[in-house]
Amino acid sequence: MKNNKLEQVDHNNHYKSHVTRRDSLKWLSALSISSLLPTISGCDFLNDTQVNVGEVQRGHWPNLKLSTISGKGYGKDPDLIALSHSPWAKTLSTQQLNLVARLADVLVPREGMVPSASEVGVPDVIDEWVSAPYERQQQDRLTVLSLLVWLDDEAQERYSTDFINLSQQNQFSIIDDIAYPSNDSKDEFIQASLAFSIYRKLVLAAFFSSGVGRKDIGYQGGIAILGDYPGPTEEAMAHLDEVLSELGLLES
Repeated sequence: MKNNKLEQVDHNNHYKSHVTRRDSLKWLSALSISSLLPTISGCDFLNDTQVNVGEVQRGHWPNLKLSTISGKGYGKDPDLIALSHSPWAKTLSTQQLNLVARLADVLVPREGMVPSASEVGVPDVIDEWVSAPYERQQQDRLTVLSLLVWLDDEAQERYSTDFINLSQQNQFSIIDDIAYPSNDSKDEFIQASLAFSIYRKLVLAAFFSSGVGRKDIGYQGGIAILGDYPGPTEEAMAHLDEVLSELGLLES
């Protein structure tokens, strides 16, 4: 999104997965160590904040009871190149994946030659993320799935249909109420707003962990150098010397 405003995008209710499991697992691995993701889990964030808004829960935030995902992980040093089978099954339904894609494209719409989040496959890695049998991912799974249910419930209350079937204008009338949590947020929107913020961080971290996203922000790392390594530039060395000097670590 730009200028803190939600961008409008064309409807596309049917998302088709186009990322291989090997690639989505590699992407998940990169996303897991991304500095763009908050270090606190989604559920902890929601629970800590809920204490501040009172003991009585308002609105219709769902109380989901999800079954435990007990699939085997891929270990600390997986060989994703020679991966012969998927370590766990993806868990999002077609309906959930379509809604995940819609919300992802609200956050990262196509801009000129830069594709949208769904065009680069962000929904696939979100599906991988919430399906992984790890504590952090399973906490975020509850947050994301609760948000999806809340959006459909809110759409039914306001317009008598699921969120994905709403007009773009009516979709944005709901998202505008939860786009950014603040002290002015109505109590009934607090939990949805916090969950949407966590979902936004997942989508943005996933997008900017992709090849397209890295290119869009001008990331220059991960490029092979032919021949001997030329060493850091003079500008880089000057910056390093400045930092070391400030820390009192520069040799005299």
